[in-house]
Parts: sequence; C-alpha cells; structure tokens
Amino acid sequence: MPPRPLAIGPAGHAAAHAIERTRTARGYSQRQLAARVTALGRPMTFTALSRIERTVRRCDIDDLVAIAAALGIAPQALLAGPRTPPGAVGAGEI
Repeated sequence: MPPRPLAIGPAGHAAAHAIERTRTARGYSQRQLAARVTALGRPMTFTALSRIERTVRRCDIDDLVAIAAALGIAPQALLAGPRTPPGAVGAGEI
C-alpha cells in the first residue's frame, strides 16, 4: 500500500493562519510562543512553530492544544477561522 499523502487541508491552513494572527495580536515572537509552549510541557522550537504557521509542517492535535494554552485561548478558536459577519455571503456554509 503506498503511503498516504500528508497534504495540509483547509482546516490546517485555517489553524495555521489563526495561530499566526493570534500570536502577533498578543505581541509574541515565534521564539516567545515556542518557549511558552515548551514551558507547558510540549517541547517546541521556534523553527517548528514557523513551519506550522507557513503550512510546511502539519500541526497535530497535541501541538494545537499546547499552542492554544500558551496563547490563552480555547483550541476551538484556532479551528474556527476568521469570523464572518452575520448575513455575509457564505456565512454558515460548510
């Protein structure tokens, strides 16, 4: 059986962009956020975080939970993507 491709899907892209947006909004550098994630018990280098944000590296669920905790938000907030105003085209579509 050939190996499954590890392409990053739409949810992965949305999470990567949400991580970067939230990190910059909080004023953290990639090094600072990686250090916070590591301090929470999930070792992460700033290079790994950079690769996640650039969608070069997949963000597994353990990474996502630790990054969310380090950012002080719920993991679901990183999966939700940008908020769409009510009534906007495409609102509520899956």
